[in-house]
Amino acid sequence: MPDPKPLASEAVMQRMQQMLEARGLGHITAGPIDDTPTPDEPGHPEYHRRQRATIAIGRWTTATPYRYQDATPTHPQVVAWADRAIADPRTAGILFLTGPFGTGKTHQAYGALRRIAEAGPDRFELIATTAPDMYALMRPNGSERGPEYEVKRLMRIPLLLIDDLGTEKISEFTEEATYRILNERYNECRPLIITSNLPVADPNGQDLHDQLGTRITSRLAQTTTVVALGGNDRRLGAA
Repeated sequence: MPDPKPLASEAVMQRMQQMLEARGLGHITAGPIDDTPTPDEPGHPEYHRRQRATIAIGRWTTATPYRYQDATPTHPQVVAWADRAIADPRTAGILFLTGPFGTGKTHQAYGALRRIAEAGPDRFELIATTAPDMYALMRPNGSERGPEYEVKRLMRIPLLLIDDLGTEKISEFTEEATYRILNERYNECRPLIITSNLPVADPNGQDLHDQLGTRITSRLAQTTTVVALGGNDRRLGAA
C-alpha cells in the first residue's frame, strides 16, 4: 500500500502560515479550558449527594407505612436532632418523643428519618418497628432466623425507630431484650428514635421507669433529647 499523500504541499502550508501572520493570527495559543463538573455532572459533590439522597429516600419509603409517606419534621427540637444525626450520627444520641395518643409522635419520628435521608448521607440503613412487633420477632419461633439474630440486627442497624415503647406488659424477657438493644446503641453511639405514650419520669403516675425498669431509663436519661408533644388527639379531629 503506498504511503498517504499530504493534503497540501509544504509551499502551500507556508503560504497559509504567512497569511495568518499577516493578520496577526500566527501565534494564537489555546486558552484555559474550564472542565470543572457542574452540580448536574458526575464528579461534582452535589451530583453525588443527590444520587445518595435518591437511594436513601427509596429505603425510607420502603420502611415507612403508607400513612406516614408525607411525614416531615416540624418540631424545632426534632429538626435539630435530625440535623445532628446528619452532621455526625455519633453525636445525635436518642430522640424520645412522648405525649398522649394522636399528638403526632410517629409522624415526627418518620419525618426526622426522612430529613436525614434527604441529606444524602454516606450510609443510610434503618429499621422502623413498633415495640410489640419487635418483641414478637424476638420470642421463640417469632423469627425464622431466631431471636438472637433479631436482637443483634436491632443493635447494629445505623438508624432505629421503636414506636410505642412501653405498651408491652413488662416481663423479664421484655426488660432484658430492651436493655441489650439500648445498651449496645448507647455504648456505640448509634442514633435511636423512641416514641411512647409514657413520660420518662412522672412522680404522680406511671412512667417509663415503672414500665421498663431502672437499667433502661438510666441509659435513656444520659443521651436523650426529650420532646413532649401535646394538644388534642388529631385522629379524633380528622374523624
